[in-house]
Amino acid sequence: MPSQILPVTHHHRGTEAAAMLIKAEIERDDPTTSLLISSEYEDVEKAITSIKPVLSRTSSYNNNNITSPNDSPGLGNCYQQRRRRSASDNSLSSLSGSNGSGAASSAGGSRRHSFSKDVGRAAAETFLVTRLSFKLLRYLGVGYRWIVRFLALGCYSLLLLPGFIQVGCHYFFSSQVRRGIVYGDQPRNRLDLYFPKSSDGPKPVVAFITGGAWIIGYKAWGSLLGQQLSERDIIVACIDYRNFPQGTIKDMVKDASQGISFVCNNISEYGGDPDRIYLMGQSAGAHIAACTLLEQAIKETGEGESTTWSVSQIRAYFGLSGGIMDGEESLRQYSPEVLVQDPNTRHAVSLLPPIILFHGTADYSIPADASKNFANTLQRVGVRAESILYEGKTHTDLFLQDPMRGGKDDMFEDIVAIIHADDQEARAKDAVAPPRRRLVPEFMLKLARSISPF
Repeated sequence: MPSQILPVTHHHRGTEAAAMLIKAEIERDDPTTSLLISSEYEDVEKAITSIKPVLSRTSSYNNNNITSPNDSPGLGNCYQQRRRRSASDNSLSSLSGSNGSGAASSAGGSRRHSFSKDVGRAAAETFLVTRLSFKLLRYLGVGYRWIVRFLALGCYSLLLLPGFIQVGCHYFFSSQVRRGIVYGDQPRNRLDLYFPKSSDGPKPVVAFITGGAWIIGYKAWGSLLGQQLSERDIIVACIDYRNFPQGTIKDMVKDASQGISFVCNNISEYGGDPDRIYLMGQSAGAHIAACTLLEQAIKETGEGESTTWSVSQIRAYFGLSGGIMDGEESLRQYSPEVLVQDPNTRHAVSLLPPIILFHGTADYSIPADASKNFANTLQRVGVRAESILYEGKTHTDLFLQDPMRGGKDDMFEDIVAIIHADDQEARAKDAVAPPRRRLVPEFMLKLARSISPF
């Protein structure tokens, strides 16, 4: 997805109106939602922080001693829905200990039973966040060009619908996918696991942070990649995280760190090899993952910092069409390219794993120079880094059109080759692996590429 920087620090005459409109939207859509926006302007902060949730998200999920839901019918319904959703998520996570045929049958029934709930939850979350973001962007001065892009996005999605349907069926019905595993106490602190068919020995693991322009990221967006890599004996963990306006960049990095911590500390229970964990991010997810990795390295070099995972547990970092932010003063804290050049972080930078950045030369959402410059900067400060460019590929070619085209996928093969570099048996299997089947007719792929808003 395109990784445009949100103008959350831009002072605009309509900011207070936007804040009040968002407040009204939140109160109408979800009385438990709170809005988090960072701003350097005092009046904006006052306008935003005046939005108070009726009931905090944490308490609505985790506090079983609440005695007030019956005081209000609307609040009672919300409370009961939260409890049912929490119970559904807990039942999904409990599936990890089931190995027998009876457990497999129970798991299959649970997946079928939770289908409509999962679809409803994903749709509701995506719809709410997208609508709030649209309204905020409109009141901050976004005009017709953004609306035109949104319409192009709709047409683009329709053309790729045959592929999305097939990927969605695998996501919801395959026994190789375990959805909604809880890794933290926030509502969006969930991850999905994609398993290979074979279970002969520990498998390499990819922890994946999806893109979504920081506003529409969702763990299911990584289902195509998860399906692909699992076919090559690689476990994939797609980590969900709070989006704007549910949270700030700081919250997104915190969620990603918690998800990575869960993978590092628990993946052996799911058949993964804790000594072969790779971190990957795409578009905005690449930026979040890079920030998370660097923040963790800085913590490890600090005194008295408590950490639950280590940068040393990550074999390599893969950045796909990543947006790295060019270091505006207000965003300096979350620009990895700026941070690695800070003399105070030199020791932390030395802890970073090898970094490989993949980018298409025809990407106009995030130009390929972003990855080239970042790789060059990393090399100058002593990090093993390289950028791999794919001629004529756009922002979505690498992540959607090429995988849906079937056959040989250059970037996918490059990633698998790095992961299996030290596994001779796996490399031998890769050499004779059948080509992937086509999911979308070629003419539809070409038309989708021509109208893609990315």
